[in-house]
Amino acid sequence: MPRESTFFSGFKIYPGHGKVYTRVDGRSFRFINGKCESYHLQRLKPSKLDWTVVFRRLHKKGVTEEATKRRARRTVKTQRDIVGASLEVLKAKRAEKTEVRAAARQQAIRVGKEKKTEEQKKKLEKAKATGASRAAKPKMSKQQAKGAAPKVQAKSR
Repeated sequence: MPRESTFFSGFKIYPGHGKVYTRVDGRSFRFINGKCESYHLQRLKPSKLDWTVVFRRLHKKGVTEEATKRRARRTVKTQRDIVGASLEVLKAKRAEKTEVRAAARQQAIRVGKEKKTEEQKKKLEKAKATGASRAAKPKMSKQQAKGAAPKVQAKSR
């Protein structure tokens, strides 16, 4: 904890630091180091030395500016169109009643399910058609197709 400040420079002196100079008339001065003491004895003005606290105060150095009242930026909401839908279409959808929107959603779900069932039917028909042609061919590995000897089945079981 700083005890007091230096007479010349204005720096804080911590206990056990610095030196005391006492004049003949009995007045004592505390200095943080020999530099401050020397300048004091040379009768130099601390306000002319740019490293002293007095100079810095006079010339407004290192003073943090008081926080000026900042204006809060208001967030402005803007509506823009989305790719594939213009702003008018979006506003119209937003203005729709919930019942109308729910009905449209149900209709879209029904159409999607119908498409799905049709695709599944097509896949089944295609599988049946290709399955019949596969059944006629015997199953064969790549090696057998190339002309290798057939695999010998185990007889012990």
